[in-house]
Amino acid sequence: MADILLSKSNYWKRASINAALRAVNFTAPPKVYIALYTSNPTDADTGQEVTGGGYARQQVVFGDPVISDRRAGVQNTADVSFPIATADLGLITHVGIRDAVTGGNLLYHGSVKTPRTALTNDLIRYLAGQLKIDEG
Repeated sequence: MADILLSKSNYWKRASINAALRAVNFTAPPKVYIALYTSNPTDADTGQEVTGGGYARQQVVFGDPVISDRRAGVQNTADVSFPIATADLGLITHVGIRDAVTGGNLLYHGSVKTPRTALTNDLIRYLAGQLKIDEG
C-alpha cells in the first residue's frame, strides 16, 4: 500500500495543547497500534474499524522526529503486517493510530491513497516509511 499521511484526532489535539500550555499531565502510551477502517474515522473518531476475519490491530513503531522547514515529521521504522485474513474484511479506505490494542483513543488518522478490498487469505502490510506524520 502507498504512503499515508496522518492527521491529528480531536483527542490528541486537546491532550497535546493541554500538556504543553496548561500543565495538564499526559502519560504517553507505552505502545501505539495501527487500525484499519472501512470508513473515515474523522478527527472525532467516528469511523468503522474492521472487525472479524482474524483482524487485530498491530503495533507500529515510529522513528525520531525530523525537523525541516519548520515542520516536524516521523515515519514507521519497520514493516507492519496484519494476520492473513480468514474472511473478507471489506474495502479498506483509512487507517488510524491508536493508543491501545483494543478500545483506547484515536491519535492520528488518514486515508489510504488506493483503497482496496481485503479478501479471505489476503495479507495487508505497510512497509517501513509508509506511515508518515507531519506537523507544522
